[in-house]
Amino acid sequence: MKRNVLRRILGAALALVVLVSGAVVARDLLRARRERAAYASLASQVRQLAEQESPASSDGPSSQREEAPSRLGAYQALAEENPDLIGWVSIPGTGVDYPVLYTPQDPEYYLRRDFYGEYAVSGSIFAGEGWTPGGAHTILYGHNMDDGSMFAALLDYQEEDFAREHGTVRFDTLEEEGEYQVVAAFYSQAYGSQEEGAFRYYQYTDLSDPQVFSEYVRQAKAASLYDTGVTPQPGDQLLTLSTCSYHTGDGRFVVVCCRT
Repeated sequence: MKRNVLRRILGAALALVVLVSGAVVARDLLRARRERAAYASLASQVRQLAEQESPASSDGPSSQREEAPSRLGAYQALAEENPDLIGWVSIPGTGVDYPVLYTPQDPEYYLRRDFYGEYAVSGSIFAGEGWTPGGAHTILYGHNMDDGSMFAALLDYQEEDFAREHGTVRFDTLEEEGEYQVVAAFYSQAYGSQEEGAFRYYQYTDLSDPQVFSEYVRQAKAASLYDTGVTPQPGDQLLTLSTCSYHTGDGRFVVVCCRT
């Protein structure tokens, strides 16, 4: 008798656990879908605004060649909704197509906030400390989400073939559009202070000194999983994309690019 009662209690408890777990999973899926849809809507808004502002042609009514839509006007319109917007990052052929935000007083402000400043598990893509328009180095951070959103696609750069097929990265500021080529892709981590000689890529925020620039490029290419054949020179503009990786504690995966 007692065994039957115990079995019923355990069965009810198990059913409750399954029910709660299912509810949590459903909630997370709904949340992820909602956050992805919000950013997809922003990307669609930018495309539509760019198409509206693009001229029909550049050589008069008889011209058959249409100019590519400029997205700068669209960015300016979006910046009116959020003045923290500094640009847009996209990688053709992947799901990376997001606004980039920057808050100099608190660089990680958007770590768990969406474009509108509301709480979001996936957060936003944001520029690291010390970013300056037109500077020699821009470091962008984004989460590696299980649903493949944000900077999850960066992990695909561990494969050389993928890098060859997706070697172009776009990072536009509010003032100008920019195209970059992949220089290096490597695993890293947030190193502790006791680890000597580690390549702390996230500390190289200022590459205006040619010697520091060359040092950063040398270490990035040495750490790279393969040779892309692209070697930046002092005076070039670099773009570094960083996301989480679970190969080790506080792991990171990094893709370094050079403006063409």
